[in-house]
Amino acid sequence: MSLGDEAPAAQTGRTVTGDLRALAHPIRLRILSLLTGAEMNAAEVARELGITHANASYHLRLLLNAATIEVAGQEKIRGGQAKRYRYDVDKAFAPRGDRAHPQPEDVQIVYAALAAELQRRARAIVTGPDSVGTLTDAELWIDLDEWRKIRDRVAQASEHLHRLAQRPHSPGTVRVSASIALFRMHDDAPTPHPQEQA
Repeated sequence: MSLGDEAPAAQTGRTVTGDLRALAHPIRLRILSLLTGAEMNAAEVARELGITHANASYHLRLLLNAATIEVAGQEKIRGGQAKRYRYDVDKAFAPRGDRAHPQPEDVQIVYAALAAELQRRARAIVTGPDSVGTLTDAELWIDLDEWRKIRDRVAQASEHLHRLAQRPHSPGTVRVSASIALFRMHDDAPTPHPQEQA
């Protein structure tokens, strides 16, 4: 998933806020993960996540309306038609060009959902010699050009990871978690305490 710039509302008929808010739920983040590796219908999503078919359909509809996922086709199931959905990695990681920027409060609600999702995933962590991961948590001051280089390398690694995704439980695969949040921060320099100014 990329939280980069979104297309201006004038081009899409949607708002940046609406698109980002569609992501702001842990179940919808899980659905995006599922649809990265495979096309799935609502019944398959519901089974994989342990939720009702109606709940899966509701979340899929919100993601579809925000153009975060797309219909990949239809199939006959028990005499009816079921849509298959997918998350288009090419679209998600396409160059952004001249597009509107999301507002901080819109991104913050997505990060709040991501924090909840990260807590759920941490309960399934595997430890041991074959499961060594990496964790970075830092608030740093670095050169702007170096920041851009690091951000771009991490974005490339994130895209590569998305492209490697396969259907859940595929033979030879392992379940992994990746949560990456890189962003510039305002310089909120604290006001010196009166005693520190002396």
